[in-house]
Amino acid sequence: MFYIFYVFVWIFSWFPLRVLYLFSDIYFLIIYYVVGYRKKVARRNIEKSFPEKSKSELRAIERRFFRYFCDLFVETLYQIHMSEKEILKRIDIGNLDLILEQYANEKSVMLMTAHYGNWEWGSAISLKLPSDKPLQNVYKKLNNTKFDAFMIRIRRKFKSGTIETHDLLRTMIKMRKANHIATFGMISDQSPWGGNVKHWMTFLNQDTPILDGTEQLAKKFDYPVIYIHIERVKRGYYKCEYFPIALEPKLMPEMEITKKYFHILEQKIQEAPEYWLWTHNRWKHSHLRNK
Repeated sequence: MFYIFYVFVWIFSWFPLRVLYLFSDIYFLIIYYVVGYRKKVARRNIEKSFPEKSKSELRAIERRFFRYFCDLFVETLYQIHMSEKEILKRIDIGNLDLILEQYANEKSVMLMTAHYGNWEWGSAISLKLPSDKPLQNVYKKLNNTKFDAFMIRIRRKFKSGTIETHDLLRTMIKMRKANHIATFGMISDQSPWGGNVKHWMTFLNQDTPILDGTEQLAKKFDYPVIYIHIERVKRGYYKCEYFPIALEPKLMPEMEITKKYFHILEQKIQEAPEYWLWTHNRWKHSHLRNK
């Protein structure tokens, strides 16, 4: 099954992106109106996040999201054959001074982001970082080893590395001992595992269980924390913006780093909600709050 998928994707991804967007338009009609892929989850999440909006406004957000979701799918596959020249044309990496200043101080960086915009294309920032201090994408391993290897290949496309979540602490300790500096890319808006819910906050008008792993690592190693926002400019084009969250993490009050991250993310979602991953069952553990 995987090899059939791989051959299809390999051929499919050679089409120009403008052609792939035609496929995306067709996929949207099928996924949204015929299959209804995770529509109930997305609808519930959107309705609860924007209780002040009318039904027509909520449905408009929903449709725009699924249109973008299909674009995101073809853009991710297109990345397989994408050149460095083209990715840098399609995503404005922006000013990396915040990161480079920390490198000059001999410190690695915790770069927080979210399932917003094209986070996979965001790995291209490694092309603008020193080759000996690349971006290390932190990811959760997929159950299917072949699909996992496929996604790793995509994520390493533009000179960035990958570190599986369970190996992160051990790898960071090893790199520190060897005086190796890097930027650790952390997608931090996932829902915690049900048995590991420790912290809650109000996020998008809902009682939300949150992860604080990035904050704990930042304080342990005294690595500054920066948020990267990947904004869609137009179809096929993005730009990156960087926000300092904690340049001296050990001086920050407990949970302040995590709260600042979610505050920035919430603002960005409210400005353009269609670019966040609404099909993720983000609030599946909210009932644990009352137990």
